Amino acid sequence: MPEIAELLANNRTWAHSLRERDPDFFKRLSRQQAPQYLWIGCADSRVPANEIIGLPPGEVFVHRNVANVVAHGDLNCLSTIQFAVDVLKVKHILVVGHYGCGGVQAVLEQRRLGLVDNWLRHVGDVLIKHRAMLDEVDLDSLRHARLCELNVIEQTANVCLTTVVQDAWARGQKLAVHAWIYSLFDGQIRPLGMRVESPAALVEAQANALARLTRPLDFAH
Repeated sequence: MPEIAELLANNRTWAHSLRERDPDFFKRLSRQQAPQYLWIGCADSRVPANEIIGLPPGEVFVHRNVANVVAHGDLNCLSTIQFAVDVLKVKHILVVGHYGCGGVQAVLEQRRLGLVDNWLRHVGDVLIKHRAMLDEVDLDSLRHARLCELNVIEQTANVCLTTVVQDAWARGQKLAVHAWIYSLFDGQIRPLGMRVESPAALVEAQANALARLTRPLDFAH
């Protein structure tokens, strides 16, 4: 494990290398942020938003928490969405889960982790809602992957149902909400077939995404 001094040295090296390539990079970055994307993802250290989609600092507004949950009582998440939509005018909200999520695994195994169990109750609700679909999956690893996917779809719907997003659509603001899942096994993002650009599109988009999950999973464990 790197010492703290090493982290600070790494930062200096990183900043120096950026200035070498682009002397005005930090000057531009300090003036204003104008990202087109809000990433709502898991706090897992293996899922760095900017790096995964190949964008530099300043291009992605990010909110992360355990198991990429969007809860309607979570003022932290809601405030991030509101700032991104109303102030930054992002064009896309990316709800990104990942296979191998420890929070989802704990819910599936009914394993107690402590205080975070209260937060993961939101994922537990997804499990209860889709119990029949999950019971059709025999392998534990594939059942875990399926719950990761279902959680992303449900949290994407939650984003669409926030007052912030609903109000943005009502005033004609261009905004698309996407359901994605990232694989730790090959580093690739897989769209889950749910892209929503208006309130009227939500029900059909969610139904289509759920229907796609009946197809065989396209990755190897």
